[in-house]
Amino acid sequence: MKKALFILNPHSGKGLIRNHLLEIVDILVKDGYEVTVYPTQERGDACRAMRERKKSYELVVCSGGDGTLDEIVTGMMQSGFKTTIGYIPAGSTNDFANSLKIPSTMKKAAEVVVSGAVFSCDVGRFNEDVFVYIAAFGLFTEVSYGTPQEMKNMLGHMAYILEGVKHLQNIKSYRLKVTSVSENGETMVIEDNFIYGMVTNSYSVGGFKSIAGNVFKGKIALNDGLFEVTLIKMPKNPMELNSILAALTIRNIDTAYMYSFKSGRLIIESEDEVAWTLDGEFGGSHRKVTLTNEKQAMDIVVRNC
Repeated sequence: MKKALFILNPHSGKGLIRNHLLEIVDILVKDGYEVTVYPTQERGDACRAMRERKKSYELVVCSGGDGTLDEIVTGMMQSGFKTTIGYIPAGSTNDFANSLKIPSTMKKAAEVVVSGAVFSCDVGRFNEDVFVYIAAFGLFTEVSYGTPQEMKNMLGHMAYILEGVKHLQNIKSYRLKVTSVSENGETMVIEDNFIYGMVTNSYSVGGFKSIAGNVFKGKIALNDGLFEVTLIKMPKNPMELNSILAALTIRNIDTAYMYSFKSGRLIIESEDEVAWTLDGEFGGSHRKVTLTNEKQAMDIVVRNC
């Protein structure tokens, strides 16, 4: 029989996986898999289990939120060998699943795992760490890992907005040097004060369609070796802040206050430490980070078109 490892986060979202576990395992078994089920015990456990998995597993299925998927992909990259990944989303917003058009209901997502097509997707490197779809700093970024899980469970992506509004009165800016390196070695350097920045490989961020989707007119590909980068400057007065918030509300770039471009490799430097989030989890504070797009480094099962 084919072998599958099923790693699940029993606490993700509203813990609904507990009501669907048998159903999901049955779908896998009926497709010819011998299934090993592993419920994670603590943060970082999914990464360890994936890193230490046997090569005999032809498929690793994970259920949880974007943070759980991040751990799975990180563990895979650390192990040095690929295994096809099936994703059954169970988080509060499931941005990456939305980008891949993976169904939100667990049964349908499990059916996609056994009947879908393998898609080779880009993965982001962040210094020695890994991220799947977003690395971000500045305004609102602390919200994703600072919002209580109970609040996320009740309100979904609205919880991020409500929590984020509390921080508007204490906007902090960062003086950054941003160097973008093209495939042919050409560099673009930007130096400015920024209140927010995101490096993404996704159509959806925080439960909403990404602002990058409007900027690049739908020309976002999750397997092209390029990130979509958005940097928001520090407003000089309340009127500029209102203009920035208005632009974000309609998911549009105002070039007077924002930079937006594509890049496969970035070096971001600051005199002060900058706190980052990776796929909604705290990614540490850094003065210098290098972000590299690992083109098509992950194989994940998606719905057949």
